[in-house]
Amino acid sequence: MRILGLDYGSKTVGVAVSDPLFITAQAVETINRKEENKLRKTYARIEELCREYEVERIILGLPKNMNNTCGERVEHVEEFKADLERRTGLEVLLWDERLTTISAERVLQESGVRRENRKEVIDQIAAVFILQNYLDSIPSSSK
Repeated sequence: MRILGLDYGSKTVGVAVSDPLFITAQAVETINRKEENKLRKTYARIEELCREYEVERIILGLPKNMNNTCGERVEHVEEFKADLERRTGLEVLLWDERLTTISAERVLQESGVRRENRKEVIDQIAAVFILQNYLDSIPSSSK
């Protein structure tokens, strides 16, 4: 069993997965779509990944504002969460994702990834940060 981490954006979803012991998060892929509201293929791909990795829970990044308020993006994420729960039958937990994209950008820069190549993986790395932050919060005795 594993945990799936998602960074939901207007046209992409970064995907990460935990190891079976819930210690580390690894990047999997970025799911792209042409329009924000065209989610059928996105849901189908997430369902495939849940089966492939035998996922027991999904951690979904919650894009709160820096002052801890909820903006318009939070509404979209909450709708996405409800649809994921309905479609997968899995528990979906919202996890604060503030600064994860900035952290991902910094890691990619420091790793020497060229600017034009960062766009392809930044959402995956943000998903890794979201999932790893969640995994780090789980007490060792619960893993």
